Amino acid sequence: MSGFDGLENQINGPDLAADLPQDPRDPRSSSPITLKFVDVCYQVKLHGDSSKIKKFLGLEHKPSDETRTTERTILSGVTGMVSPGEFMAVLGPSGSGKSTLLNAVAGRLRGPGLTGKILANDAKPTKQTLKRTGFVAQDDLLYPHLTVRETLVFVALLRLPRSLTRDDKIRATESVILELGLEKCENTVVGNAFIRGISGGERKRVSIAHELLINPSLLVLDEPTSGLDATAALRLVQTLAGMAHGKGKTVVTSIHQPSSRVFQMFDTVLLLSEGKCLYFGKGSDAMAYFDSVGFSPAFPMNPADFLLDLANGVCQIDGGTEREKPNVKQTLAVAYDTLLAPNVRTYMDATPSPRENVRFVKTQKNVRGIISGFATWFNQLCILLRRLIKERRHESFDALRVFQVVAASLLAGLMWWHSDYREVHDRLGLLFFISIFWGVLPSFNAVFTFPQERAIFTRERASGMYTLSSYFMAHVIGSLSMELVLPAAFLTLTYWMVGLRPGLVPFLLTLSVLLLYVLASQGLGLALGAAIMDAKKASTIVTVTMLAFVLTGGFYVNKVPSGMVWMKYVSTTFYCYRLMIAIQYGNGEEILGMYGCELKGTQGAARTDGCQFMEEEVVGDIGLWTSVTVLFFMFVGYRMLAYLALRRIKL
Repeated sequence: MSGFDGLENQINGPDLAADLPQDPRDPRSSSPITLKFVDVCYQVKLHGDSSKIKKFLGLEHKPSDETRTTERTILSGVTGMVSPGEFMAVLGPSGSGKSTLLNAVAGRLRGPGLTGKILANDAKPTKQTLKRTGFVAQDDLLYPHLTVRETLVFVALLRLPRSLTRDDKIRATESVILELGLEKCENTVVGNAFIRGISGGERKRVSIAHELLINPSLLVLDEPTSGLDATAALRLVQTLAGMAHGKGKTVVTSIHQPSSRVFQMFDTVLLLSEGKCLYFGKGSDAMAYFDSVGFSPAFPMNPADFLLDLANGVCQIDGGTEREKPNVKQTLAVAYDTLLAPNVRTYMDATPSPRENVRFVKTQKNVRGIISGFATWFNQLCILLRRLIKERRHESFDALRVFQVVAASLLAGLMWWHSDYREVHDRLGLLFFISIFWGVLPSFNAVFTFPQERAIFTRERASGMYTLSSYFMAHVIGSLSMELVLPAAFLTLTYWMVGLRPGLVPFLLTLSVLLLYVLASQGLGLALGAAIMDAKKASTIVTVTMLAFVLTGGFYVNKVPSGMVWMKYVSTTFYCYRLMIAIQYGNGEEILGMYGCELKGTQGAARTDGCQFMEEEVVGDIGLWTSVTVLFFMFVGYRMLAYLALRRIKL
């Protein structure tokens, strides 16, 4: 048997178009997709410098050991197809190219290294086709503090078209929850490694629900059963098979080691080994095909296990003993090219287009509006802002963070309890402590924002859920509403405990300066995090940067060396400290008078070294409005840099 005989009968099944769809998400209201991939190859360039490595290790190297660029072949001429109503599984050992192939057919892999043809309904995939393609990555990228229902409602509000009302989108969410059996955990937080939430199988179903909400015609899943036990994997595969057979979707999934019960549900199987195709055909014909080319198990076993053994170059000889047999993979690759490949191409050429598969084609009003069109920019902003607040409120007002701020506030209040106005040095130490604390804390917390969200952000942007500007603006507004509460509480508690300049106006001015400073420091963290996109490296850089800002802030060193004086004028701490001094002591005339000094330029002023030091410390050489303007431009400029850094991220 060729292993491909009878595959054409797969598309013949029960008529699913008996009734007109009532749910706008009903798969019969969207056009079906027949996926074909012909001679797909993918190569990546590997850069190596063997001479430098050997020199570093102290080993001799030949003159020929120079920097070389080599190419590694990930996929080599893979061909196949899957039609509406079919469930195709891509099998193969780790490193065989399964994930690369799925990324390619889902439109997530581009570049000069990808060659061959990937066709949707015998044409190159368009943007509209990609919008009808759902892709479920191997890793479950979900917000941990949101419940299952909240997660899916936000996805529905962002991804479903404007032609549907909010109630329609919520009903679509409820329909998907019931379809995937998530009703028992819909009000449970998703969780992660540190937060207890739903189970692994439920997390995978939520990831699939993400894509089902858009009613995809083509659903591509990368290792959906990874990390699941046999029973959970079986239930998940049963759900996927039901989507293909009962709802006419085109379903493609990679799977590492399926059980025999799971294997029986696959309509079509594609076996890969080192990027080459060893088998493509009906799953039920696989064992007969390999027997026909001289490979059969010594005893009854799971067909999937047998296929994976062959893909690894292992076969059973000498009474069933597993041994490496030379050229197993090469023999199977040659057999495929000789026996199966011609039949695959013949079958693909003869397969009718979806327009001829009338059982899946139904005229539905506003189909185009359902498939295309997303929420407006302002709606995206409002939805993303609500989601951000729901997710980040747990982090922003975490018990440990609140304790940290309250403890620092009480400690400062007790250390400087009702300090004397004339104790200038102590007061300046307090003001500088406030500047240090609210410069380091916001910048260090903000630096993790974009690196932690990069994976989710990249996936959602690739799916077209929202624009970059709406996502970024939601973060800017969200920081204004959440990140300013704790500094305001800190200052309110500390200000009156230490007895700073009395009166509502000085307090409000000090609070305004502090909040502007917090926003500027936070912007620095956002910019560094977005530019580096590595949480560990970014946190190190922001720590060094804030250390430089603190040293040049004006308290520790007044006469900064000429070669480093520029650091003082880019320091957020410097401007905040100067403004706080100005609010407490005005132009410095009164406090200088306590030391028998007068302002510079006053006739007959005493110009001792002590007077010069106090003038530099209290008055400074930067105007007040200049300091405010610089902090404001830092607040805006750092965020602009962060936005530009996010734009360069490849989806």
